[in-house]
Amino acid sequence: MSETTPDLEKQIAILKQQLAQAQKMTALGELVSTTTHEFNNVLMTIINYAKLGLRYKDDASRVKAFEKILAAGQRASKITNSVLGVARNRSDAFEPTDLCSLVEESLVLLEREFNKYRIQVDKQLGKVPEVIANANQIQQVLLNLLINARQAIKERGQVLIKVEHDESAQTVDLIVRDNGAGIPAEKLRRIFDPFFSTKVGPDETGKGGTGLGLSSCRDIIDAHRGKIRVESTVGKGTCFTIKLPAAKKTAARVSLVTPTMSTNATPSETR
Repeated sequence: MSETTPDLEKQIAILKQQLAQAQKMTALGELVSTTTHEFNNVLMTIINYAKLGLRYKDDASRVKAFEKILAAGQRASKITNSVLGVARNRSDAFEPTDLCSLVEESLVLLEREFNKYRIQVDKQLGKVPEVIANANQIQQVLLNLLINARQAIKERGQVLIKVEHDESAQTVDLIVRDNGAGIPAEKLRRIFDPFFSTKVGPDETGKGGTGLGLSSCRDIIDAHRGKIRVESTVGKGTCFTIKLPAAKKTAARVSLVTPTMSTNATPSETR
């Protein structure tokens, strides 16, 4: 048995990598479907104001048309860059990563969905150091938490997304809080267990219900030597807090600062 254990562990590691890649491609497919509608709206804006500029010869109308076309073009650029950011094969290595940029990129991808369900986003991005991270993996976690928050709210709610620097713990903290349905205590203890889900199944958009999303999030944060914690109250909402070690810049290199935080995990707090 001991002779086969290394091979078995290797196979499990490969399967986890394949699962992570499959989840990434599924998320990308969902986001492309969502952003295609938004991109089409941008194109219609450009086309309509181009027609207006051709129809009216006075300077005021043409300036207005050019301004609208420029704004729509910039919006289209943000959308495509955000989709490409998810799609591109970033390095598998852990590198200095701007967490606030990942947040901005992810919110662009989900903006149409939040607007569709009339959900307000309160964005509080502080001036924080970089973290040593795999950007693709952290964005996967972020998208998962934001989609979960949207599903918990259903409609007409608020999502807070906050990034701040905890100098005492030497971490950069990412907080995602919603004012949705909340999670009962007996389910909260199992929320990071593989294949456990608080949802009956995927919603009308096809998202959620497999029980693998939060389990994968925990594995990713563990691999980053970070910590993920969840707090929830039924009827009031849920708050996820992720603590990632901050990068300490030196003259020679960028190194990982080991966080000074407790390793005693609870059922709703893992490291």
